[in-house]
Amino acid sequence: MNHDPRTFSRRATLAALAGAVLAGTAAVPASATGQRTVRFATFNASLNRGTQGALVTDLSTPDNTQARNVAETIQRVDPDVLLVNEFDYDKDGTAARLFLRNYLAVGQSGARPIRFPYHFTGPVNTGVASGVDLDGRNGAVTTPGSDAYGQDAFGYGWFPGQYGMLVLSKFPIDTRAVRTFQRFLWKDMPDNVMPEGYYSDAARDVLRLSSKSHWDVPVRLGPSAADTVHFLVSHPTPPTFDGPEDRNGRRNHDEIRLWADYIGGRRRGAYLYDDKGGRGGLRPGARFVLAGDLNADPYDGDSYDHAVRLLLDHPAVRLPSTPPASAGGVEAARLQGGANASHVGDPAYDTADFGDTAPGNLRVDHVIPSRGLIPAANGVFWPTPDDPLYRLVGNGTTVPTSDHRLVWQDIRLI
Repeated sequence: MNHDPRTFSRRATLAALAGAVLAGTAAVPASATGQRTVRFATFNASLNRGTQGALVTDLSTPDNTQARNVAETIQRVDPDVLLVNEFDYDKDGTAARLFLRNYLAVGQSGARPIRFPYHFTGPVNTGVASGVDLDGRNGAVTTPGSDAYGQDAFGYGWFPGQYGMLVLSKFPIDTRAVRTFQRFLWKDMPDNVMPEGYYSDAARDVLRLSSKSHWDVPVRLGPSAADTVHFLVSHPTPPTFDGPEDRNGRRNHDEIRLWADYIGGRRRGAYLYDDKGGRGGLRPGARFVLAGDLNADPYDGDSYDHAVRLLLDHPAVRLPSTPPASAGGVEAARLQGGANASHVGDPAYDTADFGDTAPGNLRVDHVIPSRGLIPAANGVFWPTPDDPLYRLVGNGTTVPTSDHRLVWQDIRLI
């Protein structure tokens, strides 16, 4: 099968799109349908580094192999609006500009260049010192660069901005209307599931809910305000790496619940406040696409109380008839076996390759459209071993790009 997007007709039909989904590899651009269709996507690209400034250094030249693989993956799928998780944040936005110029704007291995005229990034809680001994083990560690520091940061990270987020868009972003919830305190969520007796009073008083941040990024898909779709993006903490108190599992749950309340109507979201002091949730009837590495599978893994079902079962969303899928996920689960053999969920819907040990491969990356949008074609970029593009995903032991897969969902405006 020829995977060069240049071979696809820009007037291809939805049937061709469905075929690309089954192949799990190159996807026909959303605009190829000739309809008002927009492709939203999320990709935990693992463009995080162990020291501050290292990502800027890696992206300063066009020859970083992993960054080239990330760029090619994005080019093969050709999304219109994309969230990149685990992209280290720097306050000047240098890393984002370098990635756009040196990698995405350059065709990688025969793929076509892709240009995103608009982007948004902002500060995150990862690696930001809390000034409090959050883990109760060694006093407050305030010097960056160690695991002990990471455990006492608002979100786990060795330096401020590690594991950040980046939104890329071919459509204008209403930057003045962006809402961020980086500093919202966990204790201010009514009926939260913060573990009792684990955190000190001092820790409870300052602990922010979002391990990175929660962003509402309005994207203008047409000439009027009525064409705005809110891109609701986040990257909740993994529900692991803790103890019997399940502090990370509980935090993951409430990070996901924040969005469920945000899209749940005026009364349900009334308690929320953003970083500019704005109160309440999303305006009722506003259209949105919710995306990110939510670190929560609806059936398998360590998720607290199946947290992602708060969104998948939410009355404000409109799910596609079939979730994004790939043949590669099925083949990986079969070849790896182990923990994957006991899973309840269909491996076709897996989005992360965590190998054969617990928790196994999981469906943790999600793109969820709202009512008022028509979900169309979708997919998970996960080629099978006989596919030439398999070199971009590896076998779970070698990780040439990321242990997560790019997930995409086309939507049509009503």
